[in-house]
Amino acid sequence: MRANYLWALPLAVLSWTGCSATSANNSPAQAKVQAAPDPMLVEWTHPEQVPLAKVERRMAPDRLTVNCVAAPDVERTVHVYSLAGGRVMDIRARLGDEVAKGQVLLLINSADLALAISDYKKAQTDEALANKAVDRAQSLYSHGALAEKDLEQAQDTEQKALVDVGSARERIRLLGGDLERLSAVIEVKSPIAGTIVEQNTAGGEGVKSLDNSPSLFTVADLSRVWMLCDVYENDLAQVRLGDSGEVRLTAYPDRPLRGRISNMGRILDPNTRSAKVRVEMDNPRGMLRPGMFASATFVSQTSRERMVVPASAILRLHDKDWVFRREAERRFRRMEVRAGPAAPDGRQEILPGVLKPGDEIAANALQFSSAIEPM
Repeated sequence: MRANYLWALPLAVLSWTGCSATSANNSPAQAKVQAAPDPMLVEWTHPEQVPLAKVERRMAPDRLTVNCVAAPDVERTVHVYSLAGGRVMDIRARLGDEVAKGQVLLLINSADLALAISDYKKAQTDEALANKAVDRAQSLYSHGALAEKDLEQAQDTEQKALVDVGSARERIRLLGGDLERLSAVIEVKSPIAGTIVEQNTAGGEGVKSLDNSPSLFTVADLSRVWMLCDVYENDLAQVRLGDSGEVRLTAYPDRPLRGRISNMGRILDPNTRSAKVRVEMDNPRGMLRPGMFASATFVSQTSRERMVVPASAILRLHDKDWVFRREAERRFRRMEVRAGPAAPDGRQEILPGVLKPGDEIAANALQFSSAIEPM
C-alpha cells in the first residue's frame, strides 16, 4: 500500500502542474508598461514665478566682433637714413621721444662728406683759375694778340669748372652737409614732426650707406593711426568697405572709439586663415599707441530680418546654448538653439531652427540651470 502511495505522488504533482499551465494559458497575466518621462520637459510648481518673453522678429544689421592691433599710418611714417657713411658721434633723440620737424636726431662724422668737401674746394680753385684765364684771353683778344678759338677754349674751360663747382655743391647738400659751415660732421634731422617708433643705432656705431642697411630712425605722426583687424575667412562676407566700427582698447575698455573700414586685405594669412581689415582713426590725445590690442565690432550698412530674444533667456552650459519654451501652464521644454551675436539693447539673435516668432520662453534661463544634466 505504501508503494502504491509513493507511485501515485509523482502523478499528482504532474497533474497539478498541468492544471496550472492550462490556467496560465487561459488567463495570461497582463504587464503594465509605463512610459519613461521626457528628459527635455521641466515641470514648474509655481509657473507664476517664471517671467516669460516672446521670440521677436526684427530688422537689424550684421554685427561682427574681431581682434585688432594699433599700428602707425604708413602714409604718415618716415624712415630716416643717412646718405653718407661714417661713425655716430652723438645721439640727440631716442626711441619714444617726440620730435619736431627739422630737429637734430644724431651727429655723424662722415668720411664721404669730407671727400665731397675736398672735391668742392678743388672745383672752386679750378673755377677761379679758369675765370682768370678767360679775363686774360679777352684782354689779349681785344688787342688782336689772341685767336678767337683760343678765347672760346678758355670760356669753355670756365663753364666746365662752374659745372664741377655746382655738382660738388649739390653732393654736399645731398649728403647732409652745410654749405655755409663746411664740416665733415652731418646733422641728421627729422623730416617730419612725430614720435620715434623705431631706433636702429647707438652712440659710436658705424653707419653704412644706403646699401642693405636699416633705417637709423623711424618717425611716425601718431595723430592718426590704423587699427589692423583680423577677420577670419568665414566672416569676410559680413564686412564691407565703409562699415562703421566701434573699437574698445584693452587698456581703456570704458572709452569706445568710432571708425570706418577703409581697406580690406586681398591676401589671407596662410597660418590663421584671416585677412587684415584696416580702420583709420584720429588720435588727437595720443591715447592710441602702436602695438595696443583692441576689439572692434563692425556694423553692416544694411539690415536683414532675424529672430531675437533677451540675452538672459539663453543659458550657455556644456558648450551648448539652451532656452526653455513654454509647453503648458506648468511645463517647459528645454531646447538647444544656435545663438548669434548680441545687440546693445540686451537682445541676442537666435539663428533659424527650432524656435519661431511668437514662441513664449523663460526670460531668465538661470532658473532652469539645475534642469540640465551633464552630457
